[in-house]
Amino acid sequence: MLKSGLSATARTTVTEAATARAMGSGDLEVFATPAMVALMEQAAMEAVAPELPEGATTVGAEMSCTHIRPSALRAGIAATAVLTAVEGRKLTFAVGASDERGIIGEGTHVRFVVDRERFMAKLN
Repeated sequence: MLKSGLSATARTTVTEAATARAMGSGDLEVFATPAMVALMEQAAMEAVAPELPEGATTVGAEMSCTHIRPSALRAGIAATAVLTAVEGRKLTFAVGASDERGIIGEGTHVRFVVDRERFMAKLN
């Protein structure tokens, strides 16, 4: 059952492929904002996945976040998502990310519950 309070944490280690330089979002060898956002989305997806009906998944629709501090190569990153509101198919999460030194980003993320087959059929 989808209800406020469901949460999950997704983890990664900063590799060269996840740097701003490699992802094209900057020219420094630091954890890229797009990589942080993707990790936050992964945590949100994982927070609710066990509670979805068979054949359903969630898709990201909106992300509003700040990336407040850089993280170096080989830093361990943890992103946590907590479901804060359920409005029909719309799910709202509080998201945050941190490394060994503390918080690196935070924000709000919205996902929608969709039927996998119907969603993919829209591509044809």
